[in-house]
Amino acid sequence: MFVEGVVVLGALGGGLALFTGWTAKRVEAAVPPRGRFMEIDGCRVHYLDDGAPGDTRPALVMVHGLGGQMHHFSHSLLARLRADYRVILIDRPGSGYSTRPDGAPANLRAQAALIVAVIRALDLPHPPFLVGHSLGGAIALAVALDHPDAVSGIGLIAALTHPETDPPAVFKGLAIRSDIARRLVAWTLATPMSFLRGQAVLAAVFGPDPVPADFATAGGGLLGLRPQAFRGASIDMVAVNDDLPAMVADYAAITRPVHMIFARGDRILNWQTHAEALKQTLPALDLTLIEGGHMLPVTAPDAVAAWIRRAAPIG
Repeated sequence: MFVEGVVVLGALGGGLALFTGWTAKRVEAAVPPRGRFMEIDGCRVHYLDDGAPGDTRPALVMVHGLGGQMHHFSHSLLARLRADYRVILIDRPGSGYSTRPDGAPANLRAQAALIVAVIRALDLPHPPFLVGHSLGGAIALAVALDHPDAVSGIGLIAALTHPETDPPAVFKGLAIRSDIARRLVAWTLATPMSFLRGQAVLAAVFGPDPVPADFATAGGGLLGLRPQAFRGASIDMVAVNDDLPAMVADYAAITRPVHMIFARGDRILNWQTHAEALKQTLPALDLTLIEGGHMLPVTAPDAVAAWIRRAAPIG
């Protein structure tokens, strides 16, 4: 019986791995890379630069959140900003089409250093305005603390600013500390579970706003079905509190302008915990509160674009 059980489990695992690989190929055919690549510290970084060499318009560098990728910005915001700004979207390492070498650090300050390396490699004529959504907001804060000369200011959209002792329910499945277990789940259970729970997860992440009908493709939602997306998001989530407590203690030392937009109905991050608390520590914070949920770059692009224009004026 034991041997038979091992054979059945092995066959089941092999079947799930084949299904996962087949799904990943289908996803990548439906949502291919749309930008360029550069090598930074062993990472192959996928980025979209909507400008051109010699472009002197104010630059926006935009960094997505946990489990996301650049399509969260290109879905609706890019078209609203590209006439006035040189917009640069980055897939963080381990997300979208960017890779992260095994063993590479995923803590916030390491990710901030990599974003700054990308900015410097682009050789922009002026420091850009850095926009971070959710976890990307925490990375933007790390840039403001550690590399203030690299940016003209930072904009935080529904940003993680303080440690979360209990992660949102929809992300608890990512809390895997063993990379062996993480890889095993990524190649067996993660993809089929995403098919089963995908609509419920999206409803929680977007709520109370509706999920756009084209989010799977135009918003890159399908990319989350790939095993590397699960593994990258798990690595990010496990590392998120390595730096955040110390960063909180240093927020008052930030010298660059900081702007934030947050929705009162956000079901992933509470606006009082992350926006109001940051305002208490950093009184100069320019805070804008609106109605809606967590995915403001997709669900409230007009409001976010207007907020960016106020935070990073073009003239």
